[in-house]
Amino acid sequence: MSIGEKIRNLRNLCQLTQEELANRCELTKGYISQIENDLTSPSISTLIDILTALGSNLHEFFKEEQEEQIVFSNDDYFEKDSDGFKTIWLVPTAQKNEMEPIICEIEPKRETLLDMPHEGQEFGYVLEGQITLIYGNKKFIVNKGESFYFTTDNKHYLYNHTNKLAKVIWISSPPNF
Repeated sequence: MSIGEKIRNLRNLCQLTQEELANRCELTKGYISQIENDLTSPSISTLIDILTALGSNLHEFFKEEQEEQIVFSNDDYFEKDSDGFKTIWLVPTAQKNEMEPIICEIEPKRETLLDMPHEGQEFGYVLEGQITLIYGNKKFIVNKGESFYFTTDNKHYLYNHTNKLAKVIWISSPPNF
């Protein structure tokens, strides 16, 4: 994207006409038009004046932003099979985020790894089957369509006590899986 095009986009976001922007910068409407059409290039000090009038600065203006992926599909997922359960990372770069969503598939009579106490919170929703949530010294039966939520200050894990596959959406904050 050209400098002129970026200035035009910023000006339009601010809902300013070329004349209004020119007045704020003590420039002419024709000069703003020439800049926006890439017929001339502003000096650094003029560009700073224009960006200030548009509520921006040089750093923000020239910052190259990578477009963040927002929607993820099966092709983006990462899977890991363990002894009796499968972990499917729904957001492959979640370790850098504040929460980490996974799908955990637990085979009959199998369990996830024991997770020792740590800082954070976890949430789960049972998509299929029924599981036992072991949280410290307590056990909770969680059925399909039910959810669980806890702080992670106790050891915890999931156990599939049934003869059918169990599937759970499990979210950890901060990332822990």
